[in-house]
Formats: sequence, structure tokens, C-alpha cells
Amino acid sequence: MTSSSQLARPLRIGLIGAGTVGGGVYEIIMNRLGGGGGSSSSNTTAGQSSSSPSNNHHRSANLHPVITKICVRDASKPRTFHIDPTHTQIVTDVASIINDTDIDLVVEVAGGTTFAKDAVYASLKMGKSVVTANKALIAENLDELIGLIHDVNTKNGVKFGYEASVCGGIPIIHTLSGGCYKGDIINEIMGICNGTTNYMLGKMEEGVDYNEVLKEAQALGFAEADPTADVEGHDVRAKISILAKLSFGTTVPVHTIPCMGITNVSVIDFAYAKSMGCTIKLIGTATRKSQFGEHDGALSVYVSPKLVPNDHPLASATGCGNAVVVNSANLGTALYTGPGAGRYPTANSIVADIMRVADSTCPSAPFPLSSSIEIDNDYESAFYIRISFQDGLGIVRKVGEVAESMGMSIHSILQQPITDRMAADTVVTTEACKLSQVQEFCNRIEKEDFVLCPPVFMPMIPEY
Repeated sequence: MTSSSQLARPLRIGLIGAGTVGGGVYEIIMNRLGGGGGSSSSNTTAGQSSSSPSNNHHRSANLHPVITKICVRDASKPRTFHIDPTHTQIVTDVASIINDTDIDLVVEVAGGTTFAKDAVYASLKMGKSVVTANKALIAENLDELIGLIHDVNTKNGVKFGYEASVCGGIPIIHTLSGGCYKGDIINEIMGICNGTTNYMLGKMEEGVDYNEVLKEAQALGFAEADPTADVEGHDVRAKISILAKLSFGTTVPVHTIPCMGITNVSVIDFAYAKSMGCTIKLIGTATRKSQFGEHDGALSVYVSPKLVPNDHPLASATGCGNAVVVNSANLGTALYTGPGAGRYPTANSIVADIMRVADSTCPSAPFPLSSSIEIDNDYESAFYIRISFQDGLGIVRKVGEVAESMGMSIHSILQQPITDRMAADTVVTTEACKLSQVQEFCNRIEKEDFVLCPPVFMPMIPEY
């Protein structure tokens, strides 16, 4: 006897990209979830249509997913995973996926913001659901993308899944968009969202020089040949833009987000951090300022290395791990941690979205909140400022005078024993002040004769 599940039409998937993550998605769907067999209707030869029409059949619950096409640049290139030709066709023209009326869902893991954007937009306009890991595409086109999804949903019940775009294998997108905080008010969200830089900072804490640890990360495959997106914080900037939209409902244009990477962080900074009971992490932050009470003012979103107390939840993320801390009215502080990248962690998040589409549990509105909270990215914090100098008289006095002229209050002055009077360092920590004040302070101090290079500054998380 043939069961009803065997007769059910499969959820047919077109996969764009067959790299590390794409291979993981294929293996999970086709091997672990039985996409390569087990359903009589999923045995349709790759490239052929079944007798069932395509339009909106993916709204039915509990559909069996199968990847019927993969679009790649070079079909002859060897893959790191086995593709079953009896179920899956390799193509080089993305239009053969987008225009295929037999394909219900498009999974985009090619990356970039040009070709990928065209493919995602065209798929949505054709009434196909989309799952993507492309944080840059989403962050740079948030309002336009949300508008497009709304427009196409007036005609077709498409879904848009993007769990894998932030923090790899951590289900933070589903947590924020799926109703877990619906009756709550989020005050602040902070995240270690880039495994490459977290690994590098961990090695620097052990005493390894930045340039050396970058080469090591590249050799291990953690960092790209061009590591700019990671080390300059651009990757985290896109991700915190997405998390800010989910948490507060306000779109913060990516180019307006203050962004500092880790290129100026030195081993000496870790020595000072250790003396203060802290470590250093690259963190994306979205927080409401306190205007009349607690977290009721403008929204500040920024990316920067931060001094993190050793007992703070974010300090526990080591190696390539990611972590997100959400502070809210009902729950207080909640920590979400796990692998931030890699074939299977990222693929697992993509497959989770695919299955939510297959089971009709994917939210209709991918960004459920909308608000008009004022944006003020001149954020406030206590700051750590390292000044490299040639030793002489009156340095502390001059630093204090410049800080006073900027309306900044110095909390402490720290200095490791001087071993070379021609090249020494001192650290100033401040009371809470604005980013713009610290930037101008550093600009003025840099012009002093005793200063050897631009001061390095970073915000500090208060004692936990």
C-alpha cells in the first residue's frame, strides 16, 4: 500500500552556489533527510517536470524537500561533495532555476550583492520562496527587500528565510522573529558575530602578534586571502544591522553605522585589559539610550572592539565561536552561543529555514517589527584610550588638559613599567562620554610632539 506521504509532491529546491555551505546543504537534504530517495514523486529525473503544477504547492504542510538543480559557474569543477545525477541537474545559467515553474524554493549561497541580489529578487518576483545566508545583501537592501516581499505576497504566499545570515549555527534570527520576544521589550543586543576575528583576538590574548595570527588564520582557512570584511568589521556591521531591525523595528542604513575593526588592536592592549580583569572582543551593538529613564531614548548601533569583563557572558565565546547577549525587560540578560561559521553549522540553519517552508511554519513577515525610533549613532560609553608616546615631562598634565577641554572625565590612568623611554604606552580610561568626544580627543592628542602614532580607543562594557 502506498502511503499519503509517498504520494505528496516534494518541495523542489534550486540551489545557487555549490561551495562549502552549499555542499553542506546538499548533503543534509539529499542524504540525511532522504531528499535523494524515499518518496515516489521525488524520483523525477533531474530537469524533468512532474505532472503536478508548481504554483504555490509549497504552501501545503510537511512537504518532502529535494534539490533538483544546482547552479554553478563551472560545471566541470570538482566538488567536495557527491551530487546524485539521478535527482539533481547541474546548470550554469541561473535563469534555468528562476524560470523553472517546477521549482518552489531557491536557496542562495553564492554570496555577494550583485549577481546574488538579481537572483534573489527575480526568484521572489516569480513567486518562489527564498532562503539565503547573504547578510550583506539583506543589510544593504533592507527596506527595498521588505517592500518586495510584501508586494509579492499579495499574489503569492512566498517565504523568506535568512537564519544563516547571522551567527552561522545559532538560531538567533528565529528567536527574534518567531515570537520569543513578542511580549517583551528589548533594550540592548550585543553580539560576537564573526568567528575569524574572535579566533584572532584569542590568539593575540595568548601573545601572538596581529600579523602572525592573521597569516595563521588564513592558512587554516578561517580568514580569506583578502580579510578586509572580517578584520575591518564590515561583516559584523551587516549582521548587527539585521539584528537591530529585528530587535527594534528600525532600519539603520549600513553606511551610517560607526565601524572599527581589530587592525589597531595590539598585544599590549591585552596586557592592559588583563590588568583590568577584562578581555577584548569585536562586538556589534544595538542599544536604546536612556533619555527619561531606562532605554527609552534614541537607538545607537555600532561595531567596535570592546573591553569585556571576564565574568560577562560574551567573554565565554572562544575560538571561532559566536555569542549574542539580549537584554530585555522581562528576561533580563539572555545568552545565545554556538558555532558562528563552517559547512555544517551554517548549512544546518539553512536547512532549518527550508524545513520551516516545507512545514508551513516560516513567518510570512521576515521582519515583523516596524518602528520610527530616532537613530543616534554618536553612542555613549566609558572608553579605553591607549596613547603611544616618547617619554618626557608634563605628558599626564597635557592629557588631562585636553580631556578637560573636551568635557571628558578621566576615570583612571594606567601604565605598564617603561622599558624604552623612546617608545612607551599609557592608557586612559574615561567616565561615560560620547564617541565624538573621544574621536576629537584622540585627534588633538595625536598632534602633540610626544605622541608617536594615532591613539587607539575602544568602548568598555561596565562590570557585570
